Amino acid sequence: MQIRIFNIQIPGGEALNEEMNVFLRSKKIISVEDQVVQSGQGAFWCYSIKYIDDVTISDRDKPKVDYRQVLDEVTFRRFSALRDIRRKVAKDDAVPAYVVFSDEELAELAKLDPLTGVGMKSVKGIGEKKVEKYGHFFIPKQEGDEKGQ
Repeated sequence: MQIRIFNIQIPGGEALNEEMNVFLRSKKIISVEDQVVQSGQGAFWCYSIKYIDDVTISDRDKPKVDYRQVLDEVTFRRFSALRDIRRKVAKDDAVPAYVVFSDEELAELAKLDPLTGVGMKSVKGIGEKKVEKYGHFFIPKQEGDEKGQ
């Protein structure tokens, strides 16, 4: 996740306002916070935008995958269970579900048996930071193991 700040002067910030709108249309936006700021140079709208980089408009046009059709029955049940966990984690963190893991990543995780931290990192799009932040929610706990790793 990245953050971009826009300071748009009141009045007279029309060009920067349009630049911000173009930016917003080109990224997957997680959140936008705004605030009016007074300074010696006048008043400004300050926008703090949290977004995910490397997402293009064409990603939004990808056809939806019906994982019930793509995965075998056992793997689809694991996928559904992982999706339920993702929904709860995303709600608790107040982020969109795709920030935790995409459906494509969940489908690949559902294929792993057993699901481990090392295995998670073998899935395209999942790195060390995601495993550290979210892995313990998804990896089944082993007897005598607090984190399930």
